[in-house]
Amino acid sequence: MKLETERLILKDINESNVEDILKIRSNEVTNQFVRRNSPKTNYDALQFILTIKEKTQNNQTVYFGISYKNQPNLIGTICLWKFTEDRKTAEVGYELLPDYHRKGIMSEALNAVLDYGFNELHLQEILAFTNKFNENSKGLLLKHHFVWQEGRTDEGFPENLVFSLKKNH
Repeated sequence: MKLETERLILKDINESNVEDILKIRSNEVTNQFVRRNSPKTNYDALQFILTIKEKTQNNQTVYFGISYKNQPNLIGTICLWKFTEDRKTAEVGYELLPDYHRKGIMSEALNAVLDYGFNELHLQEILAFTNKFNENSKGLLLKHHFVWQEGRTDEGFPENLVFSLKKNH
């Protein structure tokens, strides 16, 4: 599957993206606000890609690599995952290499994924969980009309804030 925006292509990731995924998911700046097991080697990145491919085939996730239209390399990723059983709610997740921050790239990608989630997947609500110190992420979510769910928590991640966007906000 592929989504296109003015400057970007959002596309399925595959084995050819191992080095890009390693670079994105092991980036120290990106990971300062994310608790996860980051890949250390190409093999780790390949295992992650194979897991994502399986979860995509099982409709557990919709996962896109982000690249400029004129460049093959991935500069980030964006996904919808953690679908509720009735498939009316999902969580959005995203990451972007620091060299591409503050250029409107993630905003453009998020617009496309929100449109896809609400209009193609017929989601009623999209959630986002972000670290309370991640000002860029909080700003992005507020710009796209997500609403902070004060008092709602992300179990096991007390430093995260929960944001929600309902269809036809």
